[in-house]
Amino acid sequence: MLKRLRSRATSWVMLSTDGQGFIPLNQERVLYTSPPRTTLVLQTPNTYPGKSFGINSSAGCVYLTNQRMVYLPASPTTSLQSFQAPILNLHDSHVSAPFFGPNVWTAVLQPVPGGGIPPTHAVIEIKMTFKEGGAFDFHSNFERVKERLQQAVETARESGHMAGDGTDRGIGGGHDPLAGISMAAVHLDELPAYEEAAGTSSVPTLISTSPISPTTPSAPTIRDSGIVVSSDDERSAKSPGRPLHSETVSPPTEPPPGYEEVQRDSVAHELEQRLRRPQ
Repeated sequence: MLKRLRSRATSWVMLSTDGQGFIPLNQERVLYTSPPRTTLVLQTPNTYPGKSFGINSSAGCVYLTNQRMVYLPASPTTSLQSFQAPILNLHDSHVSAPFFGPNVWTAVLQPVPGGGIPPTHAVIEIKMTFKEGGAFDFHSNFERVKERLQQAVETARESGHMAGDGTDRGIGGGHDPLAGISMAAVHLDELPAYEEAAGTSSVPTLISTSPISPTTPSAPTIRDSGIVVSSDDERSAKSPGRPLHSETVSPPTEPPPGYEEVQRDSVAHELEQRLRRPQ
């Protein structure tokens, strides 16, 4: 995993001849490239007993492909000339966003045998500080690729095309969990958003086939009170919340029948009550 020798032929990451990148593997394509001031720290976890291990780089570029993560330091040293890790060997990844300072991407690495990390270290902690931004973009792409690769491995195992990590068939050797999987069959692109076709409508238009009869005026209706009300106003009175038109209802101009007789009897009764009261 670490290029510790000067010979590029023995490196996990084969660098290009111009020294500005790396040579991709079969069916490998780069999905993300970080800004050039991304730092890398490889160290044993704080709770790990025994001798500690630590390597760091103050600046460099990290590349995320459909198979692995590659880090190329801006100033290679004898201890760190390049670094790569299979995506499925990285676990518990997350982004820390402090109040002050750049965002940090952290993960736990399960080293592969012969990768340059001492075999006594079962796990290694990785920290990458994105000084020029891009931590969340890297993390979202990383999680998406990892999910698709895990689905491809599970599908291969369920179909019987893959068992274990490839050690039993002599092609994986425990180094690559993707051994024997065709990367061309792993779809990493996002599904396109649904767009309604031009000229179509999601809500169908309802067309009535029943004939519509023209409205004709009807004769007015005479109620028991003697008020003449048109049939339209009568329908409005039967419908709740629809009052009658004010111009069709007028107050009576004459007193009701027997009104004068009732008034006269009421005055005579009141006079009789006053005369009976003691003086």
